[in-house]
Amino acid sequence: MRARRCGGADDGSIALFVAICAAGLVMMVGIVLEAGGRLRAIETADAQAQEVARVVGQQLDERALLRGGGYLLTQDVAAAQVAAEAYLRPYGLHAEIAFRDGRTVLVDIRAQYRTTLLGALAVQSLEVRGHGSATLVHGVKEAETA
Repeated sequence: MRARRCGGADDGSIALFVAICAAGLVMMVGIVLEAGGRLRAIETADAQAQEVARVVGQQLDERALLRGGGYLLTQDVAAAQVAAEAYLRPYGLHAEIAFRDGRTVLVDIRAQYRTTLLGALAVQSLEVRGHGSATLVHGVKEAETA
């Protein structure tokens, strides 16, 4: 005796539906994972830029201080770049440094986020940027900015 099959034209339609939904779900999970990883990389780059700004902010203009000109940053881009590169060397990064009003240093860092799942789509890395700043303040009881 032969077993009789039911269904006819609808055979396999559930399997096709599950395959399409599974592929979409895998793509959504991949996008969420890559976006989360990129956000962590941006957060790390921001933290590193902030630390570089602090390092550069510690480079005081000693001559101005001794002349009675107050606390000012050296604004020596070469010296600031040396201090920044010394901090960033272990990370393999480079910083762009700018000064504003003699008391503020601005730092921008560019880094690469190495993708995991997007590598299957020939996207090996994504650029991330970090921004940081430090303002020199001084005072005995409270910060004096002028």
